[in-house]
Amino acid sequence: MTVLIDMKPTASSGDAAVQGACAPAPAVASAPRRPSLAGLSRAALREAVARVGVPEKEQRMRAAQLFNWIYVRGAASFGEMTTISKSLRATLAEHYTLDRPEVVSEQISVDGTRKWLLRMPPAGPHDRGAEIECVFIPEPDRGTLCVSSQVGCTLNCTFCHTGTQRLVRNLTDQEIVGQVLVARDRLGDWNAAGARPARRDDDAPPPGRQVTNIVLMGMGEPLYNFDNVKTAVETISDGDGIGLGRRRITLSTAGVAPMIARAGAEIGVMLAISLHAPTNEIRDQLVPLNRKYRIEDVLEACRNYPGLSNAKRITFEYVMLKGVNDSPAHARELVRLLRGIPAKINLIPFNPWPGTKYECSDWETIEAFSDIVFRAGYASPVRTPRGRDIFAACGQLKSETEKLRARARLMLEEGGAPA
Repeated sequence: MTVLIDMKPTASSGDAAVQGACAPAPAVASAPRRPSLAGLSRAALREAVARVGVPEKEQRMRAAQLFNWIYVRGAASFGEMTTISKSLRATLAEHYTLDRPEVVSEQISVDGTRKWLLRMPPAGPHDRGAEIECVFIPEPDRGTLCVSSQVGCTLNCTFCHTGTQRLVRNLTDQEIVGQVLVARDRLGDWNAAGARPARRDDDAPPPGRQVTNIVLMGMGEPLYNFDNVKTAVETISDGDGIGLGRRRITLSTAGVAPMIARAGAEIGVMLAISLHAPTNEIRDQLVPLNRKYRIEDVLEACRNYPGLSNAKRITFEYVMLKGVNDSPAHARELVRLLRGIPAKINLIPFNPWPGTKYECSDWETIEAFSDIVFRAGYASPVRTPRGRDIFAACGQLKSETEKLRARARLMLEEGGAPA
């Protein structure tokens, strides 16, 4: 049974019918919003303590204390920070908060997948706050959190519902990290004792954690928000904080070829390429970015990806579309294209959404495709669809949530209660 938990009903300026014909309340001056420290990098935390008068010789230590409380213990208030003096805690609380992005709704799938609709703090007086979604996928041996890097998307991939939404803006590094904090809050995933996580091999999951892996595969193209993604990864992977090794973080790109080498050199996480077609002709239709960066350019960048090896393979994502890219000939051409690249191919059954023209390939077709790829020496797992009932699967983000909220508004207008 799918569960939808509406955290805080809101009404926009367009919801006059819901609010009735009451005269508007007089404007009340409100105190300026205090910025949050949750999600900030080490450098930004040091700047924050400097702004409230912490002496320069103490700034590094105080920033390190905040970093531990925020990212190891998951502190939600300054009052919890018992290793910091009461006077400094009071000063911090006067100027800052530890607020996370607001959880507008939480949906829980029949398979345990969770999807959160998050609202970021308003950027100005007329901004309601940008909304994005992130998804947690529990598995027996891991827990993967799919985070967004942009509000909306510019790529317009024709099979992806997320890609049909306009780009609003890039997320800040604080907002990217904030998604991880929200997920760990909701899952009860913090170390109450406050001990630093042991420095471990990147291949080993942190002990006792629910969130063990992060994929930048949510809304947006991460390489079009490079600097913020880089800083967010530095914060998430810091061994004195959340401590997820970079081999447990995967960046997925639609193929911004000139940025791939820089991503390997400066961000250094695992790489996934949304390929989806073995020819430029087909990929031009599915991934319009291909008209700018051709398949051969993307694959050449992959061959030169820093650190590429059998232990650090590139994942190629390939959505299975009936009658479009799923024939044995397509499989053989895909194998030919990837020759010489340490890789695995993730075959993704297409996740439908309202109004799409595509259908998912038949299961027998997917298995035959996988067999050809596997016999050529590549791992070719078929991704089990997760969270389809709550539109949390690949390519579905921020669609069903909007439908549910529209239905709720309609029910309120009709004098009823949302189903």
